[in-house]
Amino acid sequence: MHADARLIDTDLPARLDRLPWSRWHWRVVIALGITWLLDGLEVTLVGAVGSVLGEPDTLHFTADEIGVTVSAYLVGAVIGALFFGRLTDRLGRKKLFFVTLAVYLLASFLTAFANGLALFVVFRFFTGMGIGGEYSAINAAIDELLPARVRGRADLAINGTYWLGAALGALGTLVLLDPQVIPRWLGWRVCFGLGASLGLVILFTRRHLPESPRWLIMHGHLDEAERVVAEIEQHVRDEGKPLPVGDAPKHVVDTHADTSWARIFRVLLVVHRRRSILGLVLMVAQAFAYNGVFFTYPLVLSKFYDVKPDDIGLFLLPFALGNFMGPLMLGPLFDRVGRRPMIALTYGITGVLLAVSGLAFAWNVVGAVGLTALWCLVFFVASAAASSAYLTVSELFPVELRGMAIAVFYSVGTGAGGVAAPALFGRLVGSGSREGVLNGYLFGAALMVGAAVVAAFLAVPAERRSLEEIAEMGR
Repeated sequence: MHADARLIDTDLPARLDRLPWSRWHWRVVIALGITWLLDGLEVTLVGAVGSVLGEPDTLHFTADEIGVTVSAYLVGAVIGALFFGRLTDRLGRKKLFFVTLAVYLLASFLTAFANGLALFVVFRFFTGMGIGGEYSAINAAIDELLPARVRGRADLAINGTYWLGAALGALGTLVLLDPQVIPRWLGWRVCFGLGASLGLVILFTRRHLPESPRWLIMHGHLDEAERVVAEIEQHVRDEGKPLPVGDAPKHVVDTHADTSWARIFRVLLVVHRRRSILGLVLMVAQAFAYNGVFFTYPLVLSKFYDVKPDDIGLFLLPFALGNFMGPLMLGPLFDRVGRRPMIALTYGITGVLLAVSGLAFAWNVVGAVGLTALWCLVFFVASAAASSAYLTVSELFPVELRGMAIAVFYSVGTGAGGVAAPALFGRLVGSGSREGVLNGYLFGAALMVGAAVVAAFLAVPAERRSLEEIAEMGR
């Protein structure tokens, strides 16, 4: 017994962590992790659609108006992450991963029917809100449901599916934006309808997922948490996989979680200040490098290599596949070798490769195919680094504040990388100066190397540890 009646000893988290991998875990990964595929599909399609929306037979937007629509999506993502991140800690993971997906689905569907700038901007804003909210609710739920020993590789692989969505989006643009297949006035609308259709499918795949037992415990729903864990264990038994023998270790858990703003600020700025610095540096560096290169790559191809808009998807496809394979192949090392060495290595190597590729571009020693091959190599490593940033901010903070912690760092990264980087690189590409673009690449490289140094000192050895144990470390 504890002096504080709110504290209990429970073996439920340990029972979840020691489960053998099963089809039930695959269902969780697919139903929740497909969010990243959806985001990658959305971003790639919309990026390609941007060049079409300025044409007379579509919405005839100016370049500045297209920029406004991109900003509306990003602002929506930031606000959505913070708003829904707060709610996912207070109301539960399950409620929110239905609500956020529904917001995305409806807004994306309505975008297909926009007939002017005002409605288009409003619908893009709410689409962004849905995606931003998904990041908070889904990252929190996945980490709390998967066994600790595979959390690193699973998180990286799931985040990497963003690029599988990007690859599908690149393939889609070759058909949907080809005027010989679908008229221009209709093709861009079909692109938005496609994202909404996929979102509808995901709604059905999530119906049978439970609430996070960890969230239930911390909000005093002990009987419900016991029932959920027992059902998961039964699913595993039904597959013919024996459960580990012996009693699972117990953790001390507060059953009346404090999710007040005062607690959030105290945890982020005082109790775990070093972890906050780590998360901030990792998120900003990867967001700047990624968004700066990827979102302006179509501009580089058309400006410096005269690649036709209809052919850009052919160059984005290998780029996206390289990004997908990186976390898939390097992810297991984050559990075996450890978080600190792997985060530092992937960030450092990315910075060096980014600088080398930028120099090859600036000195004009590679063509469009050669530059694409270089980016495939760079982002094979960079994708694992970027995914490890999301893993870091989702596993290092107390369970009861995980949704909000993810939201804060996602919002900062999106603001710095999603807004500043494309604007800066867009201006540099627009100048027509290869040396100017190189300066942007070198700045991104410097951020990645700097983040590697920070990770070498501040990264936490969280591999194979329970979320409860990690939260107690460093207090």
